[in-house]
Parts: sequence; structure tokens; C-alpha cells
Amino acid sequence: MSLSSCWSRPKQKSVENKTLPMISLTDPPPTRPAQNPNTNPSSVQADSIISSLLSFPSSTPFSIACSFDRELENALASASDDASVQDRLLNRTIYLASVLLESTKRRFRERASAHNALSWVLPPELTVKVFSKLDTKSLMQVAACCTVFNKCAMDRSSYAHIDLTTATRQADNEVVCTMIHRAGKELRSIKLGHVIRRYGPEPNPMCFNGPFLYSLSYNYGFLGRQLRSLRLYNIGPMNYNSLSNVLSVCSSLTDLRIVGSCVFTHLFMTLSKKCRLIEHLCLVSSHPVGTIDASAGSHLIELVTKSPYLTSLTLVGFQLTNEMARNIVENSRRLKYLNLSRSPKINGHFLRDLGNSCKESPLKTLIMRNCVKLEETEVLELCNSLMKGNFKFIRHIDVSSNNGLVSDGGVRSRSYNPTFPLEKLKEERPDVTLVADFPLERSGKRYLVEGDDEELREIEMMEAKNDEVDDDDDDDSFDDDDD
Repeated sequence: MSLSSCWSRPKQKSVENKTLPMISLTDPPPTRPAQNPNTNPSSVQADSIISSLLSFPSSTPFSIACSFDRELENALASASDDASVQDRLLNRTIYLASVLLESTKRRFRERASAHNALSWVLPPELTVKVFSKLDTKSLMQVAACCTVFNKCAMDRSSYAHIDLTTATRQADNEVVCTMIHRAGKELRSIKLGHVIRRYGPEPNPMCFNGPFLYSLSYNYGFLGRQLRSLRLYNIGPMNYNSLSNVLSVCSSLTDLRIVGSCVFTHLFMTLSKKCRLIEHLCLVSSHPVGTIDASAGSHLIELVTKSPYLTSLTLVGFQLTNEMARNIVENSRRLKYLNLSRSPKINGHFLRDLGNSCKESPLKTLIMRNCVKLEETEVLELCNSLMKGNFKFIRHIDVSSNNGLVSDGGVRSRSYNPTFPLEKLKEERPDVTLVADFPLERSGKRYLVEGDDEELREIEMMEAKNDEVDDDDDDDSFDDDDD
């Protein structure tokens, strides 16, 4: 059963929804109310029979079973000798017994729900706030527990942070659209797609039929303007025009992460013109992005320059030049985190200029993992610059690479055991951490170049927990609410 059908389908109206009052088997027959003259006589007779059954005197289960056996045997004996007539009688008896059982179960759930309402210590507003912290799949499972939780789970605020990274098998265009509209004006963040685990094969890209975020553009982009964070993991293929149209209405966006898809460099233009409030930008391409031309490069610099709140920038797999890297740092006002990993053109020469021109740069973290042209001499110059007091606010530098560093012998000459003055650096700048790990040739050790470790751990824990019960949950967990 899909997630959208769980939330959007109407309740089926049936006579089974008319629950009966719970009467103890040991209680005397209840006083019957005055009958409405317009009441169907058959209904009156059915009510009388059921009331008599519920007021059955206390007895052992064996004696009750014997009574049922005798009456059923007499009914079969008095029926026609035709086997089909007797079969219909037995089938009807089974049906009536199942109706009584289901009615009793519904009443039991109603009583349990009423008990939960009295025993649940948190007020509704705090319950909704707790539910808003859950991923969307867990929220739906909670909603199926009881009426109290279902009512709180239907509150718009519970959908403020839509997270479908643990429900990739159920998520589709309809589900995403339903969740966005259910959040309404309370929408704040969306996370979709497969998150790459630390170990095991990479997941296949998650595919949607058509533009899956088109709901954000409805009503002149009202919902898009409410969005603060958008994170897309391994979703492909994505249409550039569709994604650009969506981002153009997200003027309040402060956090954008696109990982694993073919990232379009033309997005820089849309972001520089429409998303000026961006604080955290992370673009990780699964395949090397083509050379960034002058137009895309100028829009990137414009984005950095005209985004006064930009503090974190990750561009993994982009063919940035040393000049572009230098301009990014020089033109940023508040940039504290910069990740240029897997950039095939950067050799580190831009760091020399930055050591003199950006002594007061607020940059605290610089990541350049798996940059195939990064030179050993440039990293050594960076160490010397740090010991001279440049990069005053830098705290963490990572130049680890699976392919080592380029040595003096040229690009094809690799160094896996460079000699950096780490001890002296530690004495001069004890607040700086330099990570320079290079696995031996042909070793199986590899370094990841992207990932929010804390977020990745949380998602892996949720996925591991859900994987244990996925087979049952997908079919059964959401059906409970239909009753």
C-alpha cells in the first residue's frame, strides 16, 4: 500500500462502523429505550437478538460452545436436505460471528484510545512538536496507533520537516505532493532520496515520474517561499528547467543539498538571483562536472559575493580552477567551511595568494580530499604559511587522497608518504588540525569525500530499524487506521 493512499483515501462507510455498546455478559439485560415508530422492524428484531446474546448468563466456555453446537445442529437438521442450502447457512453463521468479532475489536480499540487520551501526559501541542521531529515513515506508523496520535499526526506542524529518506520504496510523486500540501504554510524542510551508506554498494538513483517538487510552485510559489531546507540524495535524472523553476520560488531557502545527481552548473545563476538568503550550499556530483565556463564561473562568484549569510560551501566533483577557488574565498564575507574535494584541476597554488591576501578570512575548515592534481609542495607551503600566522581563524584542513599527492617528478609521480612539519606545526599552531592520510598503493583503504556524518548516522539507524519490519509494515502497518 502506498503512503499517499494511506493518508488521502476516504474512510469507507459501512454498517460495520456502527459500534454496539459494550455490555458485560454477567450484566442483566439493559432497559430498552422507547422504539421509534419509524424504525425498521428487522433492525428492532436484530437489536433484540444481539442484546439477548450480550446478556447471556455467565457460564463455562464449554457449556456455551455445546449450546452453540446443539442450536447449529438443529438449524442444519431443520434446513433442506440440499447441501448448498446447508453450506449457505454455515457461511452466514461464520459471517455473523466475524461481524460480531470485528465490532467487538473496534469497541476495544475505541476504549484503548480513550485510555490513551487520559494517560498520555503530553498536551497536544507538545505531542505535535515531538511528531514533527520524526521522519515521515515513522510519523505514519505512529498515526496508526490510536485516535489520539492520529489526530496529532494530522496537524500541519507534524509535516513541517518532510523526511522520506527512510521510505524510498513507497515515495512517489503523489506521496511528495500529498506531504507538501498537508504541511501547507508550516512547511520548512524536505529530504528525499537514497542516502549512501558508509559500507556496501551504492544505491540506485531514486527516480520520479515527472517533476516531483512542482507543488512548491502552486499559488504563485506560496509553499516554496515557506521552505528553508531542501536536500535531495541520489535522485535522477533531474530536469534542469524543472529544478530551476522550483528553486526560483524558494526565496527563503537557507540550506540546499543536492548529492549524487548530475549537478547543473547553470543552477549557480538561479541561486545567485533567487536564493540570496542561502547559508549552507552543498552540491555533490556523482560524475565529474564538465569544465565550468566563464558564464557559470561568474555566476558562482556572484552567488558567493551576493549571499551575505553564506557560511558553508561544498562543491564536490566540479572542475574549479585555482583562480576560481581563490575568488571564492576572497569574495565571501562569512564563509567558514569550504569543501572542494574531487576537483580535478586544483593543485593548491591558490593557497599561496590567500595566505597574504586573506589573513583575516573567517574560514575555519578547508577540505580538499582526492584532488588528483594537488601538489605536495603546495601543501608544504600551506604548512609554512600557517606557522607564520596566516589563516588566523583556520582550525581544520584535510588533504587526504586515495591517490597520494603530486610530487616534484610531475603529475604521474605520486607521493604517499610526504614529509610535512607536523610536529612544528603543532607547536606553533596547536589549534590547527591537519589531516593528510594517504593509503599505500593497492591498499583497499578509501576516503569518503562528502557526507554529514551526524546526519548519515541518524539515517542509517532509522533505516536499519525499519529494514527489520519493512516487509510487514509496507502491507499492514498503515491498514490499522482504516478501521
